[in-house]
Amino acid sequence: MPGSALRKALVAGLLLLPLPLLAAGGAAWAGFNRQVIHYSPAAGPISNPLMGWAPWANADNIRQPHTLVYADLTWREFEPQQGVYDFAGFESRYQLARWRAENKRVVFRFVTDRPGKTDHLDIPDWLYQAIGGSGDHYFSDYGLGFSPDYSHPLFIQHHQEALRALGERYGRDSFFAFIELGSLGHWGEWHVDTEAGIRPLPSEKIRDEYTAHYLAAFPNTFLLMRRPFNIARQKNLGLYNDQTGDFAATVQWLEWIARGGLYDQTGEEDALAAMPGAWQTAPIGGEQVIGPSHQDLYGTNLDQTLELLEKSHTTFIGPHGPYSVDPASPLQAGLDRVMERIGYRIRIEQVEMPVWVLAKKRMKLVFTAVFANDGAAPMYYHWPAQFYILAEDGSIQKTTPSAVDVTAVLPGRLKKFKVSAALDGLPPGRYRLGFAITDPASGLPAIRLAMDNPRGDLIYDLGGFEIITLRHLLPFPQ
Repeated sequence: MPGSALRKALVAGLLLLPLPLLAAGGAAWAGFNRQVIHYSPAAGPISNPLMGWAPWANADNIRQPHTLVYADLTWREFEPQQGVYDFAGFESRYQLARWRAENKRVVFRFVTDRPGKTDHLDIPDWLYQAIGGSGDHYFSDYGLGFSPDYSHPLFIQHHQEALRALGERYGRDSFFAFIELGSLGHWGEWHVDTEAGIRPLPSEKIRDEYTAHYLAAFPNTFLLMRRPFNIARQKNLGLYNDQTGDFAATVQWLEWIARGGLYDQTGEEDALAAMPGAWQTAPIGGEQVIGPSHQDLYGTNLDQTLELLEKSHTTFIGPHGPYSVDPASPLQAGLDRVMERIGYRIRIEQVEMPVWVLAKKRMKLVFTAVFANDGAAPMYYHWPAQFYILAEDGSIQKTTPSAVDVTAVLPGRLKKFKVSAALDGLPPGRYRLGFAITDPASGLPAIRLAMDNPRGDLIYDLGGFEIITLRHLLPFPQ
């Protein structure tokens, strides 16, 4: 047999032989030149962006880890004179420059009626005069205040202008991450105390106008409604429950989501839409119920609290919550259990990739990665997922943006992605595969996966492979 033919035959035979696995522990032989690497899930709470506790942005005694803050704004505070918007006062009061610098994000609500201890207005004086005082001063179990006539044409017109101004300021980037639709009702919760003589909220057609103002002002931000109104289903809006942790109120709220039906504030039979799967594409939030103690919710009745949060697919809790609890307190174990359950908890279940890649001008590492989510909710924003080719010392040699869609990794389901990473220009040698989810605002790795990471940072080492030449395969000169 001629020498060249002999070499080809020997190469073909050698390629059928298994080479030593070059990846770290956890790898298993998967056939010719393939390894399957499994990763163990990590236990314990994880504080990640866009989930978890959302304490008041003006609080000064926050002792629990958090990546969100909550800020609301009354129209009276925002627009003291028509067309004059007090952004500076709002931003100073809620320390927004600090939170932006710390890479926190904001849950926001615009409010026109906040019950208090005295009769007062939460809309500007000029607006009160423009609508001729149309509305109801009230003294109810909630407190005292003024409920505007939300159907008044001038009120609607000026609301649109105010929302436009808010959107121009806060709708341009990702700092305001979740907008809870307020504006209507006490605390912006889309209900009023009609037993106190307050006129009911307006009909669906008018309510939808208010929603349209928010959609126009914040087209790239998730909007959340207090109840599952028809427009919430039509526009893929999220939901919030300001009675989080309250058994009876949360069960009723979950019933609205499951079945839709009557809106008791207006008597409209089909104003609420069934949205049982809405959590898969839009977030669920809300604040902790006011009344029960932290001990009740996170100690005595912890199992019930966890069950309600899981059934609600909760992503964040705020603004009322256990943020001042000392981490050394006995309650911390319960708070940690909550943080282990709510929001997303993404990890990689396994990667299947080559043991080696043959060096050539254009070469790729083609592999599959299987993702899991052990949390109660998805990650809702499309943050970029990147793979890295790392040297043995951990230094980054190449970065590969991928089509991995972290929002598609739903709780309780595995999601497989096929990836191709270019290796052009890399010399033969041993390398490692890394992965990270990056914050588009900074471009840096930002998500802590629910798995161990020997690197100790937010780039996850997934195992090793080798770039080889034919010389590695041929034991004699060619």
